[in-house]
Order: sequence, then structure tokens, then C-alpha cells
Amino acid sequence: MSDEGSAAAPGKFTVRRVYLKDSSFESPRSPSIFASEWNPRVHLDLDTRVERMEPEIYEVVLRVTARASTPEGKTGYVVEVHQAGLFEVKGLEGEPLERMLRTFCPGILFSYAREAVDNMLVKATFRPLMLAPMNFEALYAEARSKATRSENENVRH
Repeated sequence: MSDEGSAAAPGKFTVRRVYLKDSSFESPRSPSIFASEWNPRVHLDLDTRVERMEPEIYEVVLRVTARASTPEGKTGYVVEVHQAGLFEVKGLEGEPLERMLRTFCPGILFSYAREAVDNMLVKATFRPLMLAPMNFEALYAEARSKATRSENENVRH
């Protein structure tokens, strides 16, 4: 007797397209910022948005924002990149699908976003940031933990 029908079909994952959805750069103190010693404090902010486009096609957008300021708090630059991708995911539902879309897909997009940020900074004659790889799995776990704590606090009140 064959077990073919009883085994769960493996999931399918395909990167359909990776694209730059939006980007911006501003340096409100140029050109005077180039006349002083530039030893910035950089704040990095990441955010991910997921939208279902078709039953098995998802757009994932990774937003990377870097703000650099002088030790006195004056803005040197703000660069923002919305790196996006279309991903086909078959055979996953619920939490495994959510985990794939919030960890694996942003991991693919991050290298493209990092390059776009560096390119804009170099064109503006600032040093590239050389952003270190991100652990999206840890960020996802942290966000889920915060959401669970928040839900528990709301239930108690």
C-alpha cells in the first residue's frame, strides 16, 4: 500500500521579484557639515510590512532608516530605503507562514537595502555605514514576546 496521499506536501517558496519601492536622502546641514570633524552618532530603525497580493503571493517591504547626528544632536543626514519583494509561498499557513514572511523574506531584502543605503551615502560624500547582518529571527521572537506580554497586561486590567 502506498503512503503517497497521507504525507503532507512540502511547501514551495519562490522569490518572484526584488525591487526598490522608495528611497530618500536628506542632509539639512550640507555643505557646512563637511567643514567640521564628522564623528556621527547613528540611529538605525528597521520595520517590516507584509501585504497579501494574491492567495499565495506576498509583498514584503523592509524599511531601513538611518539617522546620523553630531554629538550636539544636529542632524547630519537621514537616509531611508523601502526595499521590497514579491514572494510566492505555498503549503504554509498560520505561524509558520508568518515566521517565513517576517524573518526569511526580510533577510533576503536586507542585503539589497544595505547596498542602497551605502550607495546614497557615498554619492552624498559621506562614509558608507557598512550595516552588519541582522538576525530577523531574533527580532521576530522579541516582537512576538512583547505582543504576548502586552496582551496579557490588557487581560489583567
